[in-house]
Amino acid sequence: MAFTIAVDGPAAAGKGTISRAVAAHFGFAHLDTGLLYRAVGRRTLDGIKAIDAATVLVAEDLLADDLRSPEVAQAASKVAVLPEVRAALVDFQRAFARRSGGAVLDGRDIGTVICPEAEAKLFITASAEVRAQRRFAELVADGVRTDFDRVLSDVWERDARDMGRADAPLRPAEDAVRIDTSQIDIDAAVAQAIDAVNRAHRSD
Repeated sequence: MAFTIAVDGPAAAGKGTISRAVAAHFGFAHLDTGLLYRAVGRRTLDGIKAIDAATVLVAEDLLADDLRSPEVAQAASKVAVLPEVRAALVDFQRAFARRSGGAVLDGRDIGTVICPEAEAKLFITASAEVRAQRRFAELVADGVRTDFDRVLSDVWERDARDMGRADAPLRPAEDAVRIDTSQIDIDAAVAQAIDAVNRAHRSD
């Protein structure tokens, strides 16, 4: 039986960690759709046109070592505003969402555009300052030389681009359960997410 959990939210809010935990709890497959755009963005840094990269994207492209780098993240945000790129990746995401055994997809427009009929929808968020601090800590731990103000500026810039794009802007679906992770730890956030999915399943 197909059961889709759509998880949306801005960068560094915790949606990836929560999505993976929810998928593991229910035994569902998980797809970080942001990796699709990161893989396309990564190819554009090599001079390949975004639409060409999206059209020929293969699973191996999602395994590149540098997909989490700040440069690739910015490139991903830029290609994600292109309607033709988003259209090229829609079918892959929708097919994954309806696979037998259940699926969790996390991204920016899963509950609003990719899977508006998802049985459960979550919107994971946190303040820009908290998200920037998390991303800054990750970058420092990875040996990246940067500073907090630059990371915060990048978060604001990415939020503005994601929320302001004409095609599939970042916003919560009307029926999504919002979880703010600014003041709670990951275990509490995961518990809230699992509870929301259980409630959606009972009412389905």
